[in-house]
Amino acid sequence: MGALSTEHVLTIQDLSKDDIYLILDTARSFKEVNDRAIKKLPTLRGRTIINFFLEPSTRTRTSFEIAAKRLSADAINFSASVSATTKGESLVDTAKTLDAMDCDLVIIRHAYAGSPRILTQHMRASVINGGDGKHQHPTQALLDLHTIREHFGHIDGLKVAIVGDIAHSRVFGSLAPALNMLGAEVTAIAPATLLPPRPDVLGAKVSTNLDANLGDYDVVYMLRIQKERIELSPIPSVREYATFYGLNTTRISKMKDDAIIMHPGPINRGVELSSAAADTARNLLLYQVNAGVAVRMALMYLLLGGQDGPIA
Repeated sequence: MGALSTEHVLTIQDLSKDDIYLILDTARSFKEVNDRAIKKLPTLRGRTIINFFLEPSTRTRTSFEIAAKRLSADAINFSASVSATTKGESLVDTAKTLDAMDCDLVIIRHAYAGSPRILTQHMRASVINGGDGKHQHPTQALLDLHTIREHFGHIDGLKVAIVGDIAHSRVFGSLAPALNMLGAEVTAIAPATLLPPRPDVLGAKVSTNLDANLGDYDVVYMLRIQKERIELSPIPSVREYATFYGLNTTRISKMKDDAIIMHPGPINRGVELSSAAADTARNLLLYQVNAGVAVRMALMYLLLGGQDGPIA
């Protein structure tokens, strides 16, 4: 078992191609552990991991907490409501306070891009970005890569369409360059008002027509409309968006027979996915959620020196 080339994971670009494959290979081992009746390992006993979430989260925060506990680490949760930031404490002062407690790893979710990097400047602990504003969400990309690789056996050469609110999506911000790094061909599909100025910088082609090449894609990844991050009204109505960019049974029938549907969750039923599309066996959302625990276990294990001991 090797070691990662970085002590922090703030963006997907912090990881090399070898790093990503090491994480995915390690996650495969932890996936087997998670299928056992007894899932707990002593690997990170005595380590302290802090979930510092200043934005709402169900999947990501719970996934990190479960991952830490299955590795026998002490997991502590801080939310916005119990953080001293509600009393006016700056992020820098919060970082210094956490550092004084000698924690080993902090996972931060924050509304502002760049917040995880601020922690690294004032803490000795490793830091994982659990999502910062519209910027990045690297562990979501890693669990998505794991899901795709386990389904197809490879990532290189696959064609992936990422559909929806590209401009406001930190999922796209991490997944597109990650797929590009591993040799997949990525196409961003959205109305022009939901596209960023330069999606090509992240390694993606661009289309405004979901139906044009739907039968070419191996993966159709549907993004949630980011209602909480949309400043104005870039779409006339949710109903019109669903008509032109929502995945329904008619569009699914035009996809490749072995193509899969993915979604970061939570789903807006009737918007990006119809109820039938959300419930089809082609939709791997729940597999993604399950994979998230194994991937985050792998990342914690590798960042905190767990590679010095066996996965048993």
